[in-house]
Amino acid sequence: MTATSGTGLGAMIRTWRDRLPPSAAGLTAAPGRRTVGLRREELADLAGVSVDYVVRLEQGRATTPSASVVASLARALHLSVAERDHLYRLAHLAPPARGTVSDHLPLGMQRMLARLGDVPVAVFAADWQLIWWNRGWAALLGDPSAWPPRLRNFARDRFPVDGSPARLTAWPVSESDRAATDAAVVSDLRRATGRFPQDSRLAALIGELNSGNARFAELWATGEVAAAHREDRKTVDHPLVGPVTVDCDTLTAGDDELKIVIWTAVTGSEDETKLRLSTVAGPPPTH
Repeated sequence: MTATSGTGLGAMIRTWRDRLPPSAAGLTAAPGRRTVGLRREELADLAGVSVDYVVRLEQGRATTPSASVVASLARALHLSVAERDHLYRLAHLAPPARGTVSDHLPLGMQRMLARLGDVPVAVFAADWQLIWWNRGWAALLGDPSAWPPRLRNFARDRFPVDGSPARLTAWPVSESDRAATDAAVVSDLRRATGRFPQDSRLAALIGELNSGNARFAELWATGEVAAAHREDRKTVDHPLVGPVTVDCDTLTAGDDELKIVIWTAVTGSEDETKLRLSTVAGPPPTH
């Protein structure tokens, strides 16, 4: 089956791209825009891939995208679970099975996130893998799209192996209770092993951190499954607007235990003004 037959991988990506209006993806359409659906460059930006790769997929010159790319495309295209599974099969991949960590964002959640505007927000899977972020998040903390998807993991940042750099925060971030957050992340991962016992990505992550980071190994050895630590106060040393103190709240949603992380500043404060300024300025260069 070729991509031009109407049912292949490339044709389906194009069909789903054409049907999704920019407003549904949280984008603002310019006056006089002729394209009803998403442009290729818009899909590429939302999925965290290059425009050239989207072109090659749609033209049938790339036919075997990785599982992480397929998951990103499914989220960017707002696919239902059935459509997501169909996309996996067209890419010659097995759809995610029960008992594994899900990277899929339900359509209702995507609509809710779009309505938050530029409030810095990101969504993590049950293993703390970053699966979605908005413009406000990138403006405050730096754009993580420069890193390969598998490295965009909060637990990896929290417990680095072999001196690996942080990928989710491009500049320094301090917090009120680092020890509590460390323990909460390890507890979350332990809880996830019971909820998703078949997940190889989760098992590999825990094995890597356990053997490569002494702090993680120490906390893992306690066997503690504690109550979730869902709020904290942090200060971001932003390169353009200066220090910004924000409240970080984490909400857990659905059976897949997706983690919605939202950063807000006190209403009417100087920090709120700085937060808005960072969004207006957009993500500054990280190098």
